[in-house]
Amino acid sequence: MSGILDLLNSDLGKQIIGGVSNEVGEDQNKTASVLSMALPVLMGAMKRNANSPEGAEGLNRALEKKHDGSILDNLAGLFGGGVDQEVKDDGDGILSHVLGNSRGNVENAISKNSGVSTSNIGSILKVAAPLLMGMLGQQKRQQGISDSSGIDGLLGGLLGGGTNQAQAPQQQSFIESILDGDNDGSVLDDIAGMFFSGGNDKKDNNSGGGLGGLLGGLFGGQ
Repeated sequence: MSGILDLLNSDLGKQIIGGVSNEVGEDQNKTASVLSMALPVLMGAMKRNANSPEGAEGLNRALEKKHDGSILDNLAGLFGGGVDQEVKDDGDGILSHVLGNSRGNVENAISKNSGVSTSNIGSILKVAAPLLMGMLGQQKRQQGISDSSGIDGLLGGLLGGGTNQAQAPQQQSFIESILDGDNDGSVLDDIAGMFFSGGNDKKDNNSGGGLGGLLGGLFGGQ
């Protein structure tokens, strides 16, 4: 199964990166780095929330009723005249629900690692959150998942797909760390390095750690 970062590297993903970049007025490479760090963390938070039957059912209902993937059908229209405030408000609600009290910690950590201001991080994530839900809804339909029992596998597959499967528990541990801990954000380098080095979490502190491989992976460099 393709992972979420493989989807970002697809034509659809590149269209999203370009659209979000234009929407918030941020450099495209930096927008790509923000999304590539943020989406696995958001999905990790969703996976944690879906560990309970109630959480899994709530996410399943959201993917069936509101976030079925249709937002991805007309990205040119979504970004063409500026993203509607309704979409941003939806994203704000998703972030508050998924991240809870960890939202500020996540945004600050991504800001430190990407060099993007926290205000722009917040703007990027408000647009990205409904798109991520749309990606999940699309994958749910394509995989024929009909009820909440398949939600955990959907999230786990997208988090682990395209990477060394043996590293999946460690990736989840890193994600839990940033969601639970009051840390300096360095965990994001480890997450990025894992996804783009086939499970090798070594990072070069002098060259930005996982971000170099992250951007290379997104735009075709090896």
